[in-house]
Amino acid sequence: MTPLRNQSSVLPTFLMTGIPGLEDKSIWLAIPICSMYIVGILGNFIVILVIVMVPSLHRPMYFFLSMLAVSELGVSISTLPTVLSVFLFDAREIGIDACLAQMFFIHCFSIMDSGVLWAMAFDRFIAIYSPLQYGTILTNSRIAMIGLGIAVRSIILMTPLPFLLRRLPFCRSNLLAHPYCLHPNLIRLPCADTTINSRCGLFVVLSTFGLDSLFIFLSYILIVKTVLGIASREGRLKALNTCVSHICTVVVYYTPMIGLSMAHRFGKHDSPLLHSLMATMYLLVPPVLNPIIYSMKTKEIRQALHRLFFQKY
Repeated sequence: MTPLRNQSSVLPTFLMTGIPGLEDKSIWLAIPICSMYIVGILGNFIVILVIVMVPSLHRPMYFFLSMLAVSELGVSISTLPTVLSVFLFDAREIGIDACLAQMFFIHCFSIMDSGVLWAMAFDRFIAIYSPLQYGTILTNSRIAMIGLGIAVRSIILMTPLPFLLRRLPFCRSNLLAHPYCLHPNLIRLPCADTTINSRCGLFVVLSTFGLDSLFIFLSYILIVKTVLGIASREGRLKALNTCVSHICTVVVYYTPMIGLSMAHRFGKHDSPLLHSLMATMYLLVPPVLNPIIYSMKTKEIRQALHRLFFQKY
């Protein structure tokens, strides 16, 4: 077969798949999937709106929460067009440039998610270790710099990957494993050596998700050490309770991500259905659950929601 090179007048296209084995039920699968998108997008938008409009929430913890909501909105909006086109309209083709652009934004916002989770762990450590200096250490300008640094890191690390893929010829099967474009899936398709692409992708993963998860772990070791130094049992429980929402969010985010990564690297002979379901969980479940977690577990968010939407002025 003659390689279909990207430099030719005919650019390669890819075929997206829904959930393998359930193609004839796409319209029925669209109902729960669209419902999850609606809940995730509305939930994160409401969290941002509440934090912006309620002055009592203009504190470091909630600024970081709004950053998390923005990055999760970005993930949802990046995948929404192709997911709807596959499940609602059975439109499965996507051009290489659109595919690479989607891949860039999905992974960029996912990396931002990870960075914000580490920043939130650092925020919890400062709040417990030095509560009197909390506001002077995490000033608005420093929080803005942390948020900018997280965004710039994501963009710089992800920028080379689409260009490295764009230069390769595609002549094998152009069937994607998901209704969106992910880097681990795309690097399997070129009929050329993808060692550089694979190593760059691994470097990005280790320097973002790897380091962030390590820093989160170290932050909680310091938090536990600090909490154990609190004299009263009530004080220890109160300090730990401020971390519950963040711990739940970390578990919800990292569990499907680690599972999907392991499946892509070591489960090549696993059922395609398993890969598809894990990818769906990775991209859809955290944006849906995180606003619910913080709304249920954070008293200030609940009160702010009630004042904003139910209290008559």
